[in-house]
Amino acid sequence: MRDIVGLYLNPPDAAVVLCVDEKTQIQALDRTAPVLPLMPGVPERRTHDYKRNGTTNLYAALDVASGNVVHSLTARHRAAEFLRFLKLIDASVPDGLDVHVVLDNQSTHKTPAVKRWLVAHPRFHFHFTPTYSSWLNLVERWFAELTTKGSRRD
Repeated sequence: MRDIVGLYLNPPDAAVVLCVDEKTQIQALDRTAPVLPLMPGVPERRTHDYKRNGTTNLYAALDVASGNVVHSLTARHRAAEFLRFLKLIDASVPDGLDVHVVLDNQSTHKTPAVKRWLVAHPRFHFHFTPTYSSWLNLVERWFAELTTKGSRRD
């Protein structure tokens, strides 16, 4: 815990601190009829039924210093998708900067393929949150905000 809080409070020079996580199995739902808009004296109206369009997984990397988010949507949730996301992060972060990644202890983050990729990319440093401490990962707060704003009509 001290390691992660220390990264937030005093990040290393020439480095970026990214909070990485996945929001899995997001349901892609659609109403069977268009939503009727809010009008004077008439509330917004929508049908009670919907059709399912499958699920998707959202990978996100929140830059602690800037608030920028690198993201990717995938149909599956495996180590292969996580590796593709690491490559996206690698392409997004300027050369010459180390990349400190705060993430949870999920098995897809520790596969042999991921470990090999980390050896080949020494600028990446993983910092795992302790078990039952996902609240330490600031991208969780970003996911909560997405969920809250996605369910409101603002």
